[in-house]
Amino acid sequence: MVFRIHFTAEDLARTRVADAPMPLVELKAAARTLQDRSQPARLSSWRRHSLAQLSAGARLALDFIPSAGWSPTFLGAPKAGSPEELIEQVRATPTGQIRTALTTILPQNSPFTVPPLTRHLTDSAFLGDLCDGLSALYEVLLAPYWPEIVDAFITDRSVRMRQVLHGGVEQLLSQANPQSMRWNAPVLEIPTPRDDNEYDLHLEGRGLLLMPSVMLLRPAIHYDAEPQPAVTYPASYDQPLRRLTAFTPKAAPTRDTAPVAALLGHTRAAVLTAIAEHPGCSTKELAAFTGLASSSASEHAAILRKAGLITTTRHRNTALHSPSQLGLNLLNHTSDRLLG
Repeated sequence: MVFRIHFTAEDLARTRVADAPMPLVELKAAARTLQDRSQPARLSSWRRHSLAQLSAGARLALDFIPSAGWSPTFLGAPKAGSPEELIEQVRATPTGQIRTALTTILPQNSPFTVPPLTRHLTDSAFLGDLCDGLSALYEVLLAPYWPEIVDAFITDRSVRMRQVLHGGVEQLLSQANPQSMRWNAPVLEIPTPRDDNEYDLHLEGRGLLLMPSVMLLRPAIHYDAEPQPAVTYPASYDQPLRRLTAFTPKAAPTRDTAPVAALLGHTRAAVLTAIAEHPGCSTKELAAFTGLASSSASEHAAILRKAGLITTTRHRNTALHSPSQLGLNLLNHTSDRLLG
């Protein structure tokens, strides 16, 4: 029914938001959502597009990441790094750790079933095949959309950082996703649908890692994560269209380069650079960084946003600007050419 996470003053001091999206966490979220048929039809095109491309190996990986219920925690550990590095870490998971996960991860009265092939996880050849399947699954579900995932993550994180600045960690916990998580100090309560059990997690001074996820449809609790437990929650809960369009199957790129060409001026380049150096900055702060009037900074930001080089979200009455992956790529490409 509910998962309660108990905080002390020390836990509040050590609670933070992840610096970047974590590929295996996002992969597990996307795999669950792919199979969750209870969700809105607006995801149907993404599902059809993805399911049509799944190899046998990718489908094997899906067997271990059902739409709800138990999944081996080491397949989606909240760790930063490239997909290739993280999947190699999964491949190298010690057999003893796998056995421990299989014997202790599930409560004895869990209503969820375990995939029939679970007993083979301690076989290195089978684990290798599963990791190959994870790689194939990533290439279908996430690789084509990773820049958009990064953009959505940065946008959500900028709002969370603003919440911390305005009201501290308690405001972050109460507003990060009020539709799915309730802050009842000193406890964070997360409903657990399809499960009649109640759970209590005492952080014991470790704090909590919060991770916005683009494709996640409900919070996920990583209670055995190291060095601190983590909660993944749906990013941009108040802007569902922004979140879901990140996973719209890609159309052929257009040839209209006019918006990007409009960027090639000193002032607008300075605005883009300032936003890249200060993600989540307000229009007023952007004006201060660039020496422009607020109205001028707002106009330049609007053009950059139209060109897809920044994203803008709102916190209360404040517009917050962050660079998109396209904007960062453009700045990096320009810097490389100048250095060369």
